[in-house]
Amino acid sequence: MANETDAQSRSRGRPAVPESELRAAVVEATLQLLLTQGYAATTVDAVAKQAGMAKKTLYRFAENREALVMQAVASWPGAFQPVFEQDPQQVAELPMLLEQGLRAIARQVLSAQALGMFRLLQGEFPGREALLVIYQRNGIERGRAIVADWLQRQQRRGWLRELEYTQISDLLLAMVIAEPLRQMALGLLPPGSEIDDRIAAAVAVLLPGLLSAPLPAP
Repeated sequence: MANETDAQSRSRGRPAVPESELRAAVVEATLQLLLTQGYAATTVDAVAKQAGMAKKTLYRFAENREALVMQAVASWPGAFQPVFEQDPQQVAELPMLLEQGLRAIARQVLSAQALGMFRLLQGEFPGREALLVIYQRNGIERGRAIVADWLQRQQRRGWLRELEYTQISDLLLAMVIAEPLRQMALGLLPPGSEIDDRIAAAVAVLLPGLLSAPLPAP
């Protein structure tokens, strides 16, 4: 009877928050603290308070500060990875899908939040080296690997030549991202500025040299 009463009481209480929403709140709170107060202030206690949850709940997602920061930075590639899970049905769709994926990357890595992280890492502060390692491994390197994997899939389908696509991915992302990021970091461009023309130009320059055969005429 007591168990039945407890169950009825819980059913009349607040509905449980979905795990995905709790995880998103943890990531958002971690990034907010990192960018406004720095790495040293981004403790488990502070993140739990910022996210409005008990530490016991937060520990379901991360066991310490390093894990919190890793999850926060690792969440960036996840935002554009689904775009690169699409494969063209015909070779003529290659430029369109590649541009679409690069636009998704640009929206993420040139956002105000990502730019704040980039600026944070330019200075010296306790914990910088650890954060830089996490940033490199889970941000830049993962994003680069996602693009390289997509290009390699198209090569295996016979549409691209056999090349070192990890290096090609580096070149492509440098063409698209490096200069806008520099200008935004210096305040010459607002964060999140559209760079669609730059992306189209980079694909038009690079893609023809990767194709195993010329694209069909439109």
